[in-house]
Amino acid sequence: MKYSENTEYLLQVMKDLLAVDSPTGFTAKATEFAVREFEKLGFKASVTRKGSVLAEIGGEGEPVIVTAHMDTLGGIVAEVKQNGRLRLSNLGGLHPVAAETENVRIYTRRGTVVDGCFQLLNPSTHVNPKMKETVRTYDNTEVVIDEDVKTKEDTLALGITNGCFVCFDPRTVITESGYIKSRYLDDKLAAAILFALAKKVREGELQLKRKVYLFLTTYEEVGHGGKGGLPEDAEEILAVDMGCVGDGLEGSERKVSVCAKDAHGPYDFGVTDELVRLAEENGLQYAVDVYLNYSSDAQAAIAAGYDLKHALIGPGVYASHGYERSHVEGAENTLQLLEAYLKK
Repeated sequence: MKYSENTEYLLQVMKDLLAVDSPTGFTAKATEFAVREFEKLGFKASVTRKGSVLAEIGGEGEPVIVTAHMDTLGGIVAEVKQNGRLRLSNLGGLHPVAAETENVRIYTRRGTVVDGCFQLLNPSTHVNPKMKETVRTYDNTEVVIDEDVKTKEDTLALGITNGCFVCFDPRTVITESGYIKSRYLDDKLAAAILFALAKKVREGELQLKRKVYLFLTTYEEVGHGGKGGLPEDAEEILAVDMGCVGDGLEGSERKVSVCAKDAHGPYDFGVTDELVRLAEENGLQYAVDVYLNYSSDAQAAIAAGYDLKHALIGPGVYASHGYERSHVEGAENTLQLLEAYLKK
């Protein structure tokens, strides 16, 4: 399918960023990517001590932070077992049932990368009659290393030790019908939307009515991405994160979702109301929902004591924290709502 130049850019940046392994706590490469991309667009970016990336893209007065996060789910080696295989501890909300049979990359402290696969113990249906009924946990799953290892010493010799980061293959696909399938659309799809917004500003397609900071965070998946490093003059924070899709919700992959409340409480009524009004006025596909098992960097900023109005929007993402799915239209509706909210 043929898309506009800006949408093509958005999708390419998304694919490039998804290809960068960046589980929470191991995000240096994503930080470097973001700084380079802002520089390509002609914007200077600074890096916080935690590795978040901040870029001011123009406008004057009433400063607003528009934020997305670059860190993802993943795993860390909790034990090198006597048979040479690895027991993992999850990073963020990665459930083992959502990761089973996925290819992984193990980053050693030597700077090498070793391939493997995340499997249930004794996973063959022809050998294990209880395989189908087994409840998956991190105690009965393991990483099988794609090297000739049979003992703990064999694995240690590869440089794999406790504390090594384990990254799961995103398997990114964009279908002819416009569906986007990948791990980590939460939240690299939203990060790409922010780069597309910056591109429109640089090329003069979007005139900003207020001062806008773009803030790409790390550590969102463990709850403190937005708790530091925010510009002190900001009056508002708008998180762009995945919109939930599932039973009891109005959101879908083709819509921009506006979150009225999440697990930590309501978002600012005035800002949320304005976003809904603009979605309606601009004929966007949108939904308003309440997320009971969710939080965002905007809520993290409020919890840290920042005196900010806060709101949350994002493209609908199905099967969150698993092999996720969204749609190009969801990304475009989100970008268009951002434009409507920020333009003169």
